[in-house]
Amino acid sequence: QVQLVESGGGLVQAGGSLRLSCAASGRTFSSYNMGWFRQAPGKEREFVAAVRWSADNTYYADSVKGRFTISRDNAKNTVYLQMSSLRPEDTAIYYCAATRVLSRFSVYVNEYDYWGQGTQVTVSS
Repeated sequence: QVQLVESGGGLVQAGGSLRLSCAASGRTFSSYNMGWFRQAPGKEREFVAAVRWSADNTYYADSVKGRFTISRDNAKNTVYLQMSSLRPEDTAIYYCAATRVLSRFSVYVNEYDYWGQGTQVTVSS
């Protein structure tokens, strides 16, 4: 069992930056690939970024590539999402999630086993 708690969301102007954190409980954090997803009002939850359990590889949605950076610190049981050059269309609730699918990066909501409660990110124009 893994419990996830996100933090770091808030209101920022377009072009600004935010760093989201996701703290995980449990001793098996390093056994999971981790992902960030987001959900805007009236839209489906969508994949943003993922990081391998060993922290040595990452994968991004095209919409955030070059602007967002995912990382993890297994010693601190924490995964991060550094967001830069934010745009109004990045406004959403951001969720971190853990998956036991380790052989590839998963972009599908239903392949993630544990989810946090989400943190709101609002980007004003």
